[in-house]
Amino acid sequence: METTVLSGQILTPAGWIAGTLRASAQILGIEPGAAPVDRFVVPGFVDLHVHGGAGADCMEGADSVRRMARFHARHGTTALLATTVTAAARDLRAAMAGIAAAMAAPAASAARVLGVHLEGPFINPAVLGAQPPFAIPPDPALLEELAAAAPIRVATYAPEIDPDGALLACFRRLGIKAQIGHTACSYAEASTALAAGAAGFTHLFNAMSGLHHRKPGAVGAALAHAEAAELILDFQHVEPGAALVALRAVPGLYCITDAVAAAGMPDGTYRLGRRAITKRGSCVRLEDGNLAGSVLTMDRALRNLLALGLPLAEAARRCSTLAADHLGLADRGRLVPGAAADLVVLDAHGRLEAVLAEGRPVEPATA
Repeated sequence: METTVLSGQILTPAGWIAGTLRASAQILGIEPGAAPVDRFVVPGFVDLHVHGGAGADCMEGADSVRRMARFHARHGTTALLATTVTAAARDLRAAMAGIAAAMAAPAASAARVLGVHLEGPFINPAVLGAQPPFAIPPDPALLEELAAAAPIRVATYAPEIDPDGALLACFRRLGIKAQIGHTACSYAEASTALAAGAAGFTHLFNAMSGLHHRKPGAVGAALAHAEAAELILDFQHVEPGAALVALRAVPGLYCITDAVAAAGMPDGTYRLGRRAITKRGSCVRLEDGNLAGSVLTMDRALRNLLALGLPLAEAARRCSTLAADHLGLADRGRLVPGAAADLVVLDAHGRLEAVLAEGRPVEPATA
């Protein structure tokens, strides 16, 4: 692989360095020196919750996983978790096989698929959100079978359906980050789950018991105790004021897209697992009007963080480094020698100028 040399303001763990970065598949070195003041090199985005894009749903097999990975790479995402929906066991088995195949033979010029985010089926059937109606009680045997078929890195579950903690113990034994979501749990139940090893919260505020001063719910437990949580920052799932509250309260809060097949596509009807969803403008909804994932991309999430007033270094950290840290990855989400050459180049307004995914150039999207 040829060596790429980029110059600009380079975001390192120690802060901004004006100079040049050399990379092949890995970052080879960063040298201080003269560089453009309006060109910014930051880590490639890491999206730990993405269902699809460009018309593809990752429940539909390896080719669909590859297509969505190519789409999101054009928006600066260089690593992601293919995220399932609540589904019948046979459909989950098929999805795992497709994701595993896509990981074994990845697409060119695409985000690296790091594994699976299992969103359901172990959720509260009364808090489905847009999830298809296939929620089931804890089934450690099924979980072990699915984890053997493809690497599950993150799983969403509702603590109230696991009162004895057996499912959470199984997640931990398998090395899966268990996140609280699609839940009606109380503040006490969420706090107990965190103390027992739950690792964070799935799309904070959405599809969970909300905050009231006499009934603080899952959101209250997150704001009081969580080290990590996801946030869908499209300003539709979460209003700016709520986002600022979460950014102040949760040190490891990181952005996700929760993007579905409709992302990057014209208005129309698409699929989310076995559910039909409709895209109109920047919203995706079920027939009943509920939001059904998003059409957000990570470059837009970064610009939305900037619109909230965050400095670029902090916005980049919330879109890459903190998600990589959540998975325990030392070679993603940071610009250091030896790390994967996953990076994006931004102009002064946070717009993409260039993308490298493991050192390979990706043509950035223009919108």
